[in-house]
Amino acid sequence: MTAIDPVALAQTLIRRPSVTPRDEGVLGVLEAALEPLGFRCERMPFSEPGTPDVDNLFARHGTGGPHFCFAGHSDVVPVGDLNGWSIAPFAGEVHNGTLYGRGAADMKGAIAAFVAAAQRFLDARGPGFGGSISLMITGDEEGPSINGTRKMLSSLAARGETIDACIVGEPTCESALGDMAKIGRRGSMNVTIEVTGVQGHVGYPHLADNPIHALLRMLSALTAEPLDAGNAAFQPSSLQITTIDVGNPVTNVIPARAKARFNIRFNDMHSSASLEAWIRRTLDAAGGRYALAIEVSGESFLTPEGRLSAILVDAIAEVTGRKPDLSTTGGTSDARFITRFAPVIDFGLVGRTMHKIDERAPVADIDALSRIYEAILVRFFADTP
Repeated sequence: MTAIDPVALAQTLIRRPSVTPRDEGVLGVLEAALEPLGFRCERMPFSEPGTPDVDNLFARHGTGGPHFCFAGHSDVVPVGDLNGWSIAPFAGEVHNGTLYGRGAADMKGAIAAFVAAAQRFLDARGPGFGGSISLMITGDEEGPSINGTRKMLSSLAARGETIDACIVGEPTCESALGDMAKIGRRGSMNVTIEVTGVQGHVGYPHLADNPIHALLRMLSALTAEPLDAGNAAFQPSSLQITTIDVGNPVTNVIPARAKARFNIRFNDMHSSASLEAWIRRTLDAAGGRYALAIEVSGESFLTPEGRLSAILVDAIAEVTGRKPDLSTTGGTSDARFITRFAPVIDFGLVGRTMHKIDERAPVADIDALSRIYEAILVRFFADTP
């Protein structure tokens, strides 16, 4: 069988404009690459009222353990200003040794590297290597993350499938391939406060109750002190106000309502429940009539250093000569769901251009990432028959 070129496969994936939640045939491209390698491919579509329907792919080679999973997402964010791209975002073209296109870094390049790594490992060890390799690919990571990885995991667990270790191919490196992997992530919660007052004329404030004043007191109280100073594993938690909205088009009316939103990225010194209790205590002390709406994207998590991190560090050193910083910085990923089922680490390409105009990845990095993933498989299954 012809060896899979991870760059060529990444180009084909990029040419499928799979902006969340559209598939545009991208999962079919993966099935066509994986089935000849002996992977059993299963579509896992999920729906929920009020959210887009999402198609996902679970592909597994083998039935026994140990079971190593590569996880990722085939969906991408919108391209933004099309006129700003120097190369068409879904052309998947290589220029001067660099692959351009939406998803090149985040994360179709990594998915293609998964597949090429699996093929080389299977060619070397044969199909009966004594374990299982899977790819868990969602089309919902860049969206609400409701009909993707978390439902796939629940469905797999319900039928008795377990995962022993997982690498998520998110772009984690800062400046050079291999300089950083993510062994944990802060939690994330979005909070909306709506404060109710009494509408009235600005010239007769004693007949009104200005909700903006109360809202400003509340926000000032929430941001008066840092949530914490961080710890050995995590940077400090952060509360960031993202918008304050009143919607008042005139200058002589005190509005009846005022609203604000903020996000908290929190480390393992807190939980979403403890933070909600703190928010309510703080707002009550500040005074005013308010309503809260809270959405939790995920709790913080940490994969303690152990066999998986040691395998990853050794594989990166073998291919790049670098020792990665095992970090918990940055945003969230689907690893926040996987951590409840298996040890998980995020590791992928350099992320400097993800979500940007002219997203791109060096061809050499995609090739090297594939070799790192192969080296991980070799080490993980070193003791299997």
